[in-house]
Amino acid sequence: MRARIKILLAAAALSAPMVVPMSATAESPENSYAVPGLEKPVSMTVDTWGVPHISASSTGDLFQAQGFSAARDRLFQMDTWRRSGLGELSAVLGPRHVEQDRAARLFLYRGDMDKEWASYGPRAKEVATRFAAGVNAYVDWLEKNPDSMPEEFRKLGYKPAHWKPQDLVRIRAHGLVSNLTKEVTRAKLMCLGGPDASRYLSKLEPKHKPEVPDGLDLCALPDDVLDTYKLATAPVSFANGKMAKEPEEVRALREHASGSNAWAVSPERTSTGRPILAGDPHRVNTSVPANRYITHLSAPGLNIIGAGEPWNPGVSMGHNGNVSFGLTNLAADQSDLYVYDLKPGDPTKYRYRGRWASMKTVEEDIPVAGGEARKASLPFTRHGPVVKMDQAKNKAYAVRTVWTQPGTSAYLGSLNFQKAKNFDAFSEAAREWKAPGSNLVYADKKGDIGWVPGALAPKREGKGYDGLLPVPGDGRHEWTGFSNSDDFPSKLNPKTGLVSSANEYNFPRGEEALGYEWAERYRKDRIDEVLSKQSGTSVKDTTDLQNDVKSLAATEILPYLKGLESSDPTTKKALDLLRGYDGVASKDSAEAVLFETWITNVLYPAWARAMLPKEAAQYLTQGKLMQDFRVVTDSFAEPEEWFGEGGAQARDKLILDTLPTAYDEVSRFLGPDPGKWSWGAAQIHVFRHPLGGPNVGPTPMDGTYHTVRVSTYLPSLFPRVQIVGPTFKMALDVGSWDNSRAINAPGQSGDERSPHYADLAAKWGAGEYFPLLYSKAAIERNAETRITLDPA
Repeated sequence: MRARIKILLAAAALSAPMVVPMSATAESPENSYAVPGLEKPVSMTVDTWGVPHISASSTGDLFQAQGFSAARDRLFQMDTWRRSGLGELSAVLGPRHVEQDRAARLFLYRGDMDKEWASYGPRAKEVATRFAAGVNAYVDWLEKNPDSMPEEFRKLGYKPAHWKPQDLVRIRAHGLVSNLTKEVTRAKLMCLGGPDASRYLSKLEPKHKPEVPDGLDLCALPDDVLDTYKLATAPVSFANGKMAKEPEEVRALREHASGSNAWAVSPERTSTGRPILAGDPHRVNTSVPANRYITHLSAPGLNIIGAGEPWNPGVSMGHNGNVSFGLTNLAADQSDLYVYDLKPGDPTKYRYRGRWASMKTVEEDIPVAGGEARKASLPFTRHGPVVKMDQAKNKAYAVRTVWTQPGTSAYLGSLNFQKAKNFDAFSEAAREWKAPGSNLVYADKKGDIGWVPGALAPKREGKGYDGLLPVPGDGRHEWTGFSNSDDFPSKLNPKTGLVSSANEYNFPRGEEALGYEWAERYRKDRIDEVLSKQSGTSVKDTTDLQNDVKSLAATEILPYLKGLESSDPTTKKALDLLRGYDGVASKDSAEAVLFETWITNVLYPAWARAMLPKEAAQYLTQGKLMQDFRVVTDSFAEPEEWFGEGGAQARDKLILDTLPTAYDEVSRFLGPDPGKWSWGAAQIHVFRHPLGGPNVGPTPMDGTYHTVRVSTYLPSLFPRVQIVGPTFKMALDVGSWDNSRAINAPGQSGDERSPHYADLAAKWGAGEYFPLLYSKAAIERNAETRITLDPA
């Protein structure tokens, strides 16, 4: 299976053609549309880069126009997101998707809708209602203008669905909750490698040793315990009309490599005397279109521009003319796996506090195209949906997440601060931000910069209950409440004149831990290193830093090679090459190819074998995915503690033994002459269309998992295929907004007939940007298309 997956992925990457933007568009010939429900006409100007600038006479009309505009550019993507999230794929794609539909329905929000709407602000329900009405208006327009129907619907043979307002908020499975799969991974690793094996999985911050909860059998977890959860959160595959299981390598990267950068620079440190705010979220970026969409929304009382997910009203990263905001993931642990004893002979009952408690079972019909509806039984414990039932062993497993709480629809909490005019108002609004856990970075035109963490973080009670391992569901391990932004520290105008976040552990010592599994500090430290040396930071400096590819992981590990010698000619060539490496993973770097191949494909697996029993090492390194490189560098820095007596010699031998293997691996693919090696030839990116084409790419890539310009790739392939990276980036000149810059690859539109389907891919690959225009004059100068939405 692994070999077949590799071949398929490699073939897709290497054979995918670079798309040239087409001249035909899906635009209405009259450039006007009749939209039922609008109170007054709405104008929309699409600029040269495909950004819609929407102006309305009321916010109600504005959000309806946003829904219409998003659907015009991204309807198939939005329709797929909705059907997948609601568990309605089978209704159009047939019976092979029934299990995915059932899985998705387990994680829908099923709580109080009044509390749900209130979480996003007093007008959230109205905003969602009008946004959905805008989507529906475009769907209805397509019914009357079938020539403009996106090609995907033609190929698959169904029509786009109409939306309900609650569809926007009930779907939870696209959000990020930390560490659920890590709990299972840690348990299995500790089973195979002993109680101390957890330290080899990841570095915990603050320093902590997991305690096995009483009654938990680490070795009893089924291998498929999270298959239902993974299916609920998996992307949709349309390949031959079949559900294709996502390769485990991609799944691991999707869950553990997503992140972001964001920073703000105070006026005293910039070249203009105005703040600068930067942001670039990192998500799985293999699809076309990508998952961010830029829009500009203007109505009395609101004038906001930036990016968000196309199915969400408003924007989650951008500015409103007064304040600007970016975000990064905050590693609040918002999920747990519960293990239950079932009553023998009655799998509907589980042991809870000395008694048999009854599961709640919801019965639903799943419509199936071309056949009868399937019955789906959805069992729930008091903690959450049951994802695995093992009647033979009288065990059940359920997932508890914050998704069951009101207000945890991903990123929609940004509606609360869309109109904020100062830091106090922004901080007050951030108290309602619940999911995903986020570092909200701030700057305003008065000169203030700041940081506010936002998350709904469970408070855990029970012996050995720290969120790092599954727990028995018998009542001894409970959530006793939640912490939120009110309970967390924040920053306003720090003395350094800098605020930055790159998913690292950033809470002061002594603060209650929201979680223990934070990102490595390499990106954060590089951002601070560069910014702290600049006295007049410009927007250009900011975009340069977003594209910075110096790896501090490389500069941390390379000094251990300095004193080493070898008589083996291949080892000597590898040492000579890497001793000249400055850690900059540029496209033309031969050293980067060798270094990355060495640490991912050779050094890390060999290090694991040196540290752990054979089966544990194999489990830790399956797929050759690096879990956390800090544990390797920590072991190199303290060799006696990690390797044992004679640790320094064992470390040096490990280096010398693994270098020639890496050198030979690169030689097999790029030839024996390192003068002809380059990282851009060894690492590529392809935006893949969900139906197989047109794809965009391949594009040579620079950067690594450890650089500010993140590039997380599949190391098991050659060339390495990038899976995670920033497709949207912004650098905001706060107060002189037209000087701001942005990029959104491969393009704003998901319609293959649009000129904006792939027009930004080349810029993105080259690290270039376009102006993120805000003023009416600048927008008019760069107008490409003018559209009017008229009340019907």
